[in-house]
Amino acid sequence: MSQTRLFSIPPRQDALVVPPLTEAERKPLTKKELAADHPTWCPGCGDFSVLALYYKLIEKRKIWHEKVTTVAGIGCSSRFPYFVQAHGAHFIHGRALPFASGISLSRPDLHVFAFSGDGDAFSIGGNHFSHTARKNIKMTLVVMDNWVYGLTKKQTSPTSPLGFKSKTDIWGAVDQPINPLKQALAAGATFIARTTHTNPNHLLQMMDAALDHDGFSFIQCLSECVEFFPGAFDSSNPRKGGQFVEVPKDHDVTDEGAAYKLAGQPFPGYFGILYKTSRPTKNALEAKIGADAQSKVQGLEPWQILQKTFDRMK
Repeated sequence: MSQTRLFSIPPRQDALVVPPLTEAERKPLTKKELAADHPTWCPGCGDFSVLALYYKLIEKRKIWHEKVTTVAGIGCSSRFPYFVQAHGAHFIHGRALPFASGISLSRPDLHVFAFSGDGDAFSIGGNHFSHTARKNIKMTLVVMDNWVYGLTKKQTSPTSPLGFKSKTDIWGAVDQPINPLKQALAAGATFIARTTHTNPNHLLQMMDAALDHDGFSFIQCLSECVEFFPGAFDSSNPRKGGQFVEVPKDHDVTDEGAAYKLAGQPFPGYFGILYKTSRPTKNALEAKIGADAQSKVQGLEPWQILQKTFDRMK
């Protein structure tokens, strides 16, 4: 019985070896290279605009496939990772931020983008929103706020205005809606901005600025649900007779009190960067803890480190 001998053929000495492209030589990704599944949102949904501008941001900033990280929870807006041809995760309801935090802390070379809706971020995920903000984890959260639970077909959300009639409040909402901007300020977010899907240039500017921020950046983006809350944001859309008023040029973005006043203005309020400050990130603080711990056992063998631990237990 003959035996099959496994062997490898050595490469030809004259074979052409192509070196990898440098960062400068790599071409920016195009929308065609970034787009995955066709978006399944309702025609006219504001989320289309956010997705298109996310593609444009990646192309503009030359973020390569291996560096794009998109995380979302559950909801219409949270289908985002399905539509981006890159690394990402569609996590469980309200838990996008803890998952994104783990990625950010374990991969300091990435800037994680999380996308949520008002229900996902402020209702079941409200606690995680507060804690991620106070810990100042380096990442960006974009909340596509449509003032309604759209995926489950019209229930009152945490940002639904008083009097809004839905399947859960057929008589009209009576619960005071939250103010996401004030909540982000109180929780300790170091970058807070507000925009709308009807102003794509402004939306891109806000995401661009958030990408550069070293810390937790939060963007509230008004995103109309044409199916279950049409016309909700007409008063903020100049094309529909509304007003798009940007944050005053003399506003001091480092002044928390001034930011709080702007955040409390009646709708449609102000659009732009309301607050921005510098504070050590959890990423940097934990990296220092790790480096300090390693410096104490530098040069020791693993068994010696283990022995020192046992000695402390005596």
